[in-house]
Amino acid sequence: MDKPKLSPPIHVGVIMDGNGRWAEKHGRNRSYGHKAGANLIEKVSKIMFASGVEYLSLYAFSTENFARPKEEVDYLMNLLKTGIKKYGKACFDNKIKLTVSGDLNALSEELQSVISTYVKKTEIFEKPVMNICLNYGARQELCHAFNHIIESGISSVTPQDIDNALYTKLPPLDLIIRTGGEKRLSNFMLWQAVYAELYFTDVLWPDFTEEECLNALEWFSSRKRRFGKI
Repeated sequence: MDKPKLSPPIHVGVIMDGNGRWAEKHGRNRSYGHKAGANLIEKVSKIMFASGVEYLSLYAFSTENFARPKEEVDYLMNLLKTGIKKYGKACFDNKIKLTVSGDLNALSEELQSVISTYVKKTEIFEKPVMNICLNYGARQELCHAFNHIIESGISSVTPQDIDNALYTKLPPLDLIIRTGGEKRLSNFMLWQAVYAELYFTDVLWPDFTEEECLNALEWFSSRKRRFGKI
């Protein structure tokens, strides 16, 4: 039997958790898990966009991740550099707009240059949008926004003012998917998640198959979203 037609979320955020545990489960080092997780991004994004999702935000590296061992952080930075090149080219070829959200000033000049190249190259496209959250933290994003508003001289702040000052110039999140069994947001897009549906799965990110992805979208379609109304 065919699955029912989905009413897709417009904006999906994914907390891609479980790479390290997946690697340990397979008797390998954590880097092996990070690489496997990175290789899954193109497949999942294709499923999302083909299902009608217009904006996809992926939590690739948080501000807190810098507290991990230097060897792991260095590996992740190199993996991100390679990934931005790979997916940046794929985005351009498939007319997908690539954006990168976070405090990019803390990244190496080489990585910043790679990001800038592909963000500029794909800015001619409107939708769909792949948004990579890199050196991203929601509280840090809000502090950045508030400081920008103060510098602008605005005395009475509106939600729209905050929206305009965020790293992420995107619609609110409709659905957040977190893999790996944890049930928390971990400083991910807190302002944008105000009315997001939260989907948690025990599946580790490298095992997040097409079926798992479609299950999450089907679950979202079953939700009754009232936004505070009856």
